[in-house]
Formats: sequence, C-alpha cells, structure tokens
Amino acid sequence: MGIISNIDLLSGPFPVLLAVLACLSGAALLLRRGRGWILGVVAAALLAAVLAWAANWYVVNVAGLSAYDLPLQVIAWIGTGIFAILLMVLNLAVGRWWRRLLAPVAMAVVVVAVAAQVNVYFGAYRTIGDLTGASTANIAPLAFSGANGRHILAPAAPVNSPVVNRWVKPAGLPLTGTVNSVQIPGRVSGFTARTGYVYLPPAYQAHQRPLLPVLVLITGQPGSPADWLKAGGLQATIDAFAAAHQGLAPVVVIPDVNGTHSGNTMCMDSKIAKADTYLAVDVPAWIKNTLSVDLNPRHWAIGGFSFGGTCALQMAALHPGTYPSAIDLSGEAEPAISANRSATIQAAFGGNTAAFNALTPLAMMAKTHYTDSWIYFAAGAQDGRFTGYQNLVSAAARTAGMTVTTHSVPGAGHSWAVPLNSLGPALNWLAPRLGLAP
Repeated sequence: MGIISNIDLLSGPFPVLLAVLACLSGAALLLRRGRGWILGVVAAALLAAVLAWAANWYVVNVAGLSAYDLPLQVIAWIGTGIFAILLMVLNLAVGRWWRRLLAPVAMAVVVVAVAAQVNVYFGAYRTIGDLTGASTANIAPLAFSGANGRHILAPAAPVNSPVVNRWVKPAGLPLTGTVNSVQIPGRVSGFTARTGYVYLPPAYQAHQRPLLPVLVLITGQPGSPADWLKAGGLQATIDAFAAAHQGLAPVVVIPDVNGTHSGNTMCMDSKIAKADTYLAVDVPAWIKNTLSVDLNPRHWAIGGFSFGGTCALQMAALHPGTYPSAIDLSGEAEPAISANRSATIQAAFGGNTAAFNALTPLAMMAKTHYTDSWIYFAAGAQDGRFTGYQNLVSAAARTAGMTVTTHSVPGAGHSWAVPLNSLGPALNWLAPRLGLAP
C-alpha cells in the first residue's frame, strides 16, 4: 500500500488534525450574533436530535442493519453530523455571500470528522487502505492445481497426538504466515458465498508440513470476511501466536455465511438459506479436501465476533462433533434479523416459533449434555447489552457441561476492540486443547 493508504484512521496525527479542523469548521457554522440566529440554532439542535433517533430507528426497524439500537455515543455523533447539515442550511438561507461559500465546506469537514469518530468507536477501518479496499485488493487466490481444483498437497490423515509433540521447528522457517483468498462452494447447502480467506501459519510453509489444527472465523453483520483481516487484525494476532509457539498456529479459514454485505442468514437452515448446512458440512468438507490439516475433530474450533460470535455458539451447540471448541466474542443470546422477535421468526420460519426455538443455542444446551466441548466468551466492559448476553449464555453452557471461561475487555463497547484484545488470549486458552501447547 502507498503512504496515503497506510494513514491510521484510529490513532496518530490524522484523527487529531481532522478533529481540530472540525472544531474550527463547527465554529464557523455556529458563531453568529442575533436573537433570531440563536433561536434558529436551538431549533436546529432539537431537530438534529430527533432526526438522529429517527436514523437509529430506520437502521434497526427498516433497513435491518442491526437488531439492536445503536450505541448512544454513535447516535450522538450522528446527531452532530445532522446538526452541521442544518447549520449549513441556515447559513445558506440568511448568511452573507462569503458565508454561503464557506458553509458547505465547513459542513463537509464536520461530517467527515463525525464519520471518523463513528469509525473510531466501532474500529471498522483501521487505515484509509481498509476504507478503500486497497489493503485487501491484492490478496492472491489460493494456488490450485489441475481440473479437480485441489491444492497441491498430499492427502491428510487423522492424527491423535498433539502436533506440538511431533514438531521440531526447522531452520529458516518464515516468521509470518500467508493470507490467500478462496471460494468455498455450497455443494450440499446450495449456498452462494462471497470470497473468503485462509491464513496459513509459518509451520504450514515448512518443507515437511505438520498437520495443523483448524480455526473457522465468522465476521459480524453487516460485514464481509475481509473484516477479520482489516478491523480484526487477524494476521498480526496469529503471527504473534505463532512466534510464541515455534511457528505453530491454527490454519484459519474465514468463510462468508451471509452472501451480501447486509445479508443475514442467522447461520441457520431456514427459508432464507441453508447456512447451518454450509458451515457444518460444506466448509469442513472443503477444508479437508483442499488443505493439509489435522482431521481429528477435537483439534477444530470455530469463532466469531458479534453476529459471528452468535454463529460460533450455534455451531458449538448444534454440531459439537464438528466444532467441539468455540470462541464467542460479543455474541447474542440467540440469532436475530429484527429487534422484533416475531418478525425474525416470520421471515426465516414462516411464523413457526417452535421450529425457530428448537434451533436456538439456549434451547439446544438446555436439552443436551456436552462431555467434551470448550467455549471462550468475551465482551466489551462498556457493552452492557452483550455482557448480559455473555453472562446468560456462559451460565447455560456451564450447566450443559461445557468447559467455559469469560473475559471482559476494559474500555470496549460493541466494537472490533473486543476481537483485537481477546482473540489472542482465547487462542492461548485453547492452545493445549488444539494440540499447539503442552
């Protein structure tokens, strides 16, 4: 990436400079004399507050981009942006010629700064390259060979002993892993997925490659698999894990389960899609047929953030033989399309509440005893709603026999700060389980 693409949007001089420019621009829009102007500003502020709440309602109840209200901090920033737009209109209506020229520019600066602050809260784009897509645009497809579409690898075989007991780090092993794009077909489910990604750790690049464990990661919604590479900082996290484990780390596969940026399959088999079958059948089959990995299911795990965390919990509850270990980062108590549970059930199951309830993780855990399942939960300390979900679901998992640990990320809300600060600890906790540590 170039210099511009590498500009940090979350910290450093750029956000500070943008904030200073926004303050100056806001002052230019706001500071005028006269009682009439003051009354206009007050009216604009009240209208901005109303419109910000209306925007939140639209996102949740109409657009369906979230099943929950936006964080208050984000709604406040949206209100600030709307306020700047209304101040521009006032300046255009009653300002002198130079104010009419200045107002649109000042408004644009404030709106860009507001967008930057919303991004800081969620941590969705770490650099300008992440925002434009340049940071992932040049990721090469995984190399294949021949008409059968298989990677150039010898067939893997089940191995019961942990890889750490069979591994001696060779000289000259690369310090970092590699990332490639992949297309994972829905041969059984019929699901059409977007481009996914695979991370192959340093040990995978050894001349005599060990059979490594597998971690499947699901992103949030709305979103795409590339979010784990951008907002989630996946490669840096797994590279650091590998550096501390003699080059060993899981092969990480990041499939798409929603089909579009704003799609929501709830990771279920429903009227919407057979996303459960895709994750429980198609994705594992593709991994086994394409990559050299440990086929022992005890050395497989699934994880995710937000929607992806809920999805990981569902897979662990419904398919413990496929995914006996899971990482649930800021997940929900149950899958949802809408804030209205009845609307969710109507859209996905034609109103059949019993069919939906039977597939929720809480219902499944209530009737199942898990003899060999592990699950790691994390949520932001400032995220009261999802911390509540974590407490509810982790208690149910313990009661169902799962081995459970929980983590609260200090200072974090419902943002990518949770995966950035908890995926590494989650892997360390699971490392002996996955055969990556004694």
